[in-house]
Amino acid sequence: MITIKNFTDKLAIGLSITCAVHCLVMPIILLLLPSIAVLQLNNEAFHLWMIVAVVPTSIYALFMGCRRHEHYRLLVIGSLGLAFLILAVVLGEKTLGEFWEKALTLTGAVVIAFGHYQNFRLCQQQSDCHSCEN
Repeated sequence: MITIKNFTDKLAIGLSITCAVHCLVMPIILLLLPSIAVLQLNNEAFHLWMIVAVVPTSIYALFMGCRRHEHYRLLVIGSLGLAFLILAVVLGEKTLGEFWEKALTLTGAVVIAFGHYQNFRLCQQQSDCHSCEN
């Protein structure tokens, strides 16, 4: 049975992977298929929408999991990853340069995915993890 808590951890991991793939693969796709540029997937709006999706999903999933299994370091790890992603969007390519914007984004995505994976794993180990049942 898929629960809301399990779903949000998996969704946050999926969003982080999507963000990382976007950063790494989009330049290659644009070189190979220039007509895809019409879709405007390579602009800052994509990053903003990803933040809008990732922040509430991550906060909910990590908070609910940590509340139950009491490994609050995962909140710190998740918050650090979110801070990297938000910093990359706020400062942007013009301030950071393309390399550092991508580095911050990828680091944030990996840190968030790691935090959610650990959260999911700990919640699965808890036999009485009620937040995993809601």
